[in-house]
Amino acid sequence: MKRPLLLQLALTLAFTVLGLAVMGYHPGVEDDAVYLSAIQYDLNPALYQHDSAFFKIQLQATLFDNSMAWFVEATKISVYWAELFWQFLSLFAILWACRAIAARLFTHPLAEWAAVAMVSAMFTLPVAGTALTIADQYLHPRILATALILLAVDRILAGSRFVPMLLLTAALLFHPIMAVFGLSFCAILSLLLWEPAYEWICYTLRTPRGQLALATPLGWIFEPPSSSWYAALHTRHYFFLTEWTWYEWLGALAPILLFTLLWSFAHRFGQKLLARVALAVTAFAVFQFLVAIIILSTPALVRLTPLQPMRFLHLVYLFLALLAGGLIGEHLLRFHILRWVSFLVVINTAMYAGQRSLFPASPHFEVPGDTWSNPWLQAFGWVRHNTPQNAFFAIDPDYLAANGEDYHSFRALAERSQLADAIKDASVSSQVPELAPYWQKQVEAQSGLQNFKLAEFERLHYDFGINWVLVYYPAPAGLECRWHNRLLAVCAIPQTVPNTGIPRQSSFAPASNFVQNRGKPHRRHHRRHRHLH
Repeated sequence: MKRPLLLQLALTLAFTVLGLAVMGYHPGVEDDAVYLSAIQYDLNPALYQHDSAFFKIQLQATLFDNSMAWFVEATKISVYWAELFWQFLSLFAILWACRAIAARLFTHPLAEWAAVAMVSAMFTLPVAGTALTIADQYLHPRILATALILLAVDRILAGSRFVPMLLLTAALLFHPIMAVFGLSFCAILSLLLWEPAYEWICYTLRTPRGQLALATPLGWIFEPPSSSWYAALHTRHYFFLTEWTWYEWLGALAPILLFTLLWSFAHRFGQKLLARVALAVTAFAVFQFLVAIIILSTPALVRLTPLQPMRFLHLVYLFLALLAGGLIGEHLLRFHILRWVSFLVVINTAMYAGQRSLFPASPHFEVPGDTWSNPWLQAFGWVRHNTPQNAFFAIDPDYLAANGEDYHSFRALAERSQLADAIKDASVSSQVPELAPYWQKQVEAQSGLQNFKLAEFERLHYDFGINWVLVYYPAPAGLECRWHNRLLAVCAIPQTVPNTGIPRQSSFAPASNFVQNRGKPHRRHHRRHRHLH
């Protein structure tokens, strides 16, 4: 192995460690409520006998959970360490691809490392009003797809055609929607790398009436949704452009202007490849933005809303960080050590402070097997080790937003079934309309649970089969409490409900029923309320 390659590997590894240290690691939060639960279910089907539809249906279009389950079984390591390993590997792959792309776009030898440093620090940069960050603080299939897309972009810039298609196909298997954005960008970039097309577009953009062509994707789309589905949909303000704030609109439109200016600057000074990449990002953003406007403003296409077409901004922001870092390195940092130190300290300290404010009650790096001081995590851990695998819990439906909870999923971390919550399961129900009536029924049944008496808990037991509850300590009288800490208590519901001979109401149909009754699934996901503004 040549010395420069060893140096590239070592520096990329160092920036990966720095980026992970800044962003932190929090398994089981936000979207990991879905993904971690699905992996655990694949490994142990005895889990989640009452609520698997809240994660299995949404994951029909991806191989992520099956692949992770296979990796865990093959390596014999725990799910949590497996996720951490692939989180690190995915971040490394993203930075490796960013370095390779920057090396093709900038002439100064340190510009590529400034680009890597910027992306590394900005992993958790919020993406306008989309409720996304460039990378999540836990393993998400989007991060795997992002790495594959960036590697494909590098291969396209190198002149390859077959390898990018393989990489984009792999991305499609892990995260279909992210892969579609990647395919769109790579198609536009490939077109602009063709000299006649680039020259024609440059000429057209200089004419008063010059404009880019527009196309829009074209029947489950037209099926009338239920009122329950609308209720789930409206728990997410970022689905609706009319509800975006001015600064979210600024975050969506400003990058388009910046990339347009960068294209003009690079074209004027003869930086052909940089100009074409900047123009590709501009064209991609304009095209996808117009598609999003059409989808989100057409009532007949309301069923496409959960696909969240504005999330194309994820790739735009990633290239914004990459190119901004490269330009800073080429024109400002160069070989000045003091400037480099100041640059790294400022960007990493600012992002680290932001992350600590988002998870104030949790360790910055939640290492598997650690002893938690967070009372919620203590309760989840006790439930995981001391209750039957078929236990079915009721919990305050708004518990994810409780002070100090930090959006950790009970289902994913306690590894037990629960009645639907009002936050994360609402997002899943917006993706899977068939779940919406069950979601609404279960959330309404738990409304005000923190004030329930024994009779209300017995009603939950009779109506839904609930046999355990997680409540605030001290627990209501009459419950058989098995454990508590300073905040929470884990209690069983006394088995005193009379058998009337009337069949219990069905709280949930099996996930397999939904799978059989659905057409081709559509899927998206939601980030925690801290990103919902």
